[in-house]
Amino acid sequence: MATVIPFRNDSAFEPKQITAMAMALEDVCKELNINGDLRAREIIASRIIELARRGEKSPTKLRDHLIAEANGQTCVDLGAASGPAPTRGSNIMARS
Repeated sequence: MATVIPFRNDSAFEPKQITAMAMALEDVCKELNINGDLRAREIIASRIIELARRGEKSPTKLRDHLIAEANGQTCVDLGAASGPAPTRGSNIMARS
């Protein structure tokens, strides 16, 4: 439940969207082996929120997008949520 708390401060999301974002956050952190690194989780959560604000609602697509970014890949299948593609070799952890 603690992973949902940061999202609750943003009244722009419905409960289902908050759940989807929390699921994506947990999945991305698990996939990237981010355990107790709160700053890394905050960065990932911020990126998930950004994608959700652009219209992405699927926890699977949110997760896949963030993992692809972490691996330096371009995401083109998220429609409105894709935004500018990261450059090759960029890392979402480098953003703040």
